Amino acid sequence: MTSAATDENIAEEPMPSSPAVPLPALILDCELSDPISDIRPAGESYLEAWILLRLFAEPVGFIRLPFIDGAVTVNAITEAARAEAGKAIAERVTANGGDPDAVLSGEGSKITNDPIFIADQERLITSGPKVTVVICTRDRPDDLDRAIDSLQHQRYRNFDVLVVDNAPPNDSTRQRIAARPASDNITYTVEPRKGLSWARNCAIAMVTSPYVAWMDDDETADPHWLVEIMAGFDRLPNAAAVSGIVIPAEVRTQPQLWFEQYGGHSKGRGFVQDVFDAKAPGAQSPLFPVPPFGVGANMAFNTEKMRAMGFDNAMGAGTLTCGCEDTLIFSRLLLAGEKVVYQPTALMRHYHREDWAALTKQMYGYGAGLTAFYTALLRYEPKQLLALFALIPSAARTAFGKGEVSMRGVPEDFPTELLRYKTRGMIAGPVLYLRAASRARRARRSSA
Repeated sequence: MTSAATDENIAEEPMPSSPAVPLPALILDCELSDPISDIRPAGESYLEAWILLRLFAEPVGFIRLPFIDGAVTVNAITEAARAEAGKAIAERVTANGGDPDAVLSGEGSKITNDPIFIADQERLITSGPKVTVVICTRDRPDDLDRAIDSLQHQRYRNFDVLVVDNAPPNDSTRQRIAARPASDNITYTVEPRKGLSWARNCAIAMVTSPYVAWMDDDETADPHWLVEIMAGFDRLPNAAAVSGIVIPAEVRTQPQLWFEQYGGHSKGRGFVQDVFDAKAPGAQSPLFPVPPFGVGANMAFNTEKMRAMGFDNAMGAGTLTCGCEDTLIFSRLLLAGEKVVYQPTALMRHYHREDWAALTKQMYGYGAGLTAFYTALLRYEPKQLLALFALIPSAARTAFGKGEVSMRGVPEDFPTELLRYKTRGMIAGPVLYLRAASRARRARRSSA
């Protein structure tokens, strides 16, 4: 489930016109240990190739290259790979006993043993702890089917699936789950109170496994996703959370391209592992700018640490605040002294909103969720008031000026209408949070 603005007062602005052009981008994987060849798609034409670079199955980078005369050449791919992750590629090839020069020239390099990336997974696959994968959904049975299908290909098998149907308008989701084979090991439940955090908290109350991982219903999980989530916890056993990277599953429409130009879900996180610890010397503040510590579309938690905190029912999709329930729980964990692991090898693919109307609602929701997040944070962490006040000048310059972090590298023709939607949401966010919190209290009392 992803956020959508619910405020009825959003003024509609028309989508900017654009000439008929080829599809924005072709998304594909490139395994660098194999010989690679020019990319020449048959049928549909594209402006760019967006390529996930893999090395012995491990994701190591993401590059974007233009089609020139209908092709992306091997030379263009290898040059971009060197610039994106040349050092990391060479180190990994050497560690595996391969030839880095051959790999970085497009010839590939075979090795005699199992790749280190795969060998490291085997121990977790055979002896790793139980995980519950939770998908919160509402009236999107086709998307949900696609998401669950991707889970059937996970290398990590010690997991079950919990589907939380949030305030369903019909029984289409229940019927779709009932039609799936019992071997899918799915538990289905309904959370009647509308809002993503209500659904998340419903799941938390039901989970019995030591770890819980979350994915959205409009995503597909890479086959290595769950084992790499658990590799993050294995790397730092006392971590409260692990989050991975989210790349686009497709970029076939202009709104999908604009979303990626704005930063997408990855927000420039890259493919370098990291640990976020607010107590570490020189650590970035978890208050502002909000660190790239995690995203709700690809996150996992130590169940007990998550259960002790829970999600704010006034935040998230389906509420007036539209989102940022994930940002809030990550920030509160960090402020409490917990650690969060960023594990970019745990990869999700997200199907972005295809049309202008949905994207404008999303941008409004991003703005509303951001300032609602700060309002909520003060509710839980009032001692942060002075720290937040001290950040207001730089935050205002960043949010409303040309220095906005998420706008760096965005083309000049990026629609300013989308930024206006976000600004409107930011202005409304604090009041929307107070209204949403009041609604959440009433909903809690009425269901008691």
